[in-house]
Amino acid sequence: MTIFKKVLGEEFLTVSEAKELLADIEEEHALDEEREMRYELARAIEHANRFAVLDPEESVELVEELLELEKVDEQTAYKIADLLPQDRDELRSVFAQERYSLSGDELDDVLDIVAKYV
Repeated sequence: MTIFKKVLGEEFLTVSEAKELLADIEEEHALDEEREMRYELARAIEHANRFAVLDPEESVELVEELLELEKVDEQTAYKIADLLPQDRDELRSVFAQERYSLSGDELDDVLDIVAKYV
């Protein structure tokens, strides 16, 4: 028997937003003592707790500001909001897989936006 899963939609989330959603799920599991948390869920909660730096609202604001820049697409904006790069080298690694590269001024514009939230 083969079980097929159908993707109904896709939405980007920052780690901070995921942390908030996972906290609700963790709370539901805590209320039901007989219900055991799956390993993957426990690891996801641990990861979100460790790496979420900003509040969910701040991370969404950061993404929105980054999307106003010409060379930053949605996926890259969410990646930047999760990683919060501090210098040009860290930021270049985010853009390493893109077909284009940013100039020094464009990198500085992104870093200036990130600096407001760190």
